[in-house]
Amino acid sequence: MRAILQRVQRGAVHIDSRAVGEIEHGLVILVGVTHGDTEAQADRLAEKIAHLRIFEDPTGKMNLSLLDVGGGALVVSQFTLYANSRRGRRPDLIAAAPPELAEPLIAHLVQALRQKGVSPVASGVFGAHMLVEIWNDGPVTIILDTAELSP
Repeated sequence: MRAILQRVQRGAVHIDSRAVGEIEHGLVILVGVTHGDTEAQADRLAEKIAHLRIFEDPTGKMNLSLLDVGGGALVVSQFTLYANSRRGRRPDLIAAAPPELAEPLIAHLVQALRQKGVSPVASGVFGAHMLVEIWNDGPVTIILDTAELSP
């Protein structure tokens, strides 16, 4: 699994001009799933996201986690995180997992974040065309890949 974390003052997902998920202070998390990803990887990713110290303490240092600041998480499925654009002008998406694998793993990640104590946790709608509103704070953007996380 791959995730792009963006520290935000606000985040929202809209479908047909209607907000389906929104948070205030916290993280917008764009998540891609590849073949062979597992619930165990989603659990590891949730653990990392909840405890990653990317929020500023009173001295201005990034010493606080999402849990420390009581921030929310907005999870948005993003299969294009596995796009391969090495050749040609149109990226191939062969590495992206099919919906029957990806959708349950995105849902598992959402639940795992809740179990870690992150609140609120909102999400987009899997497979829908969404407008994602991101008020990037900092900006702070972090890329995580479960293939690179220690067990």
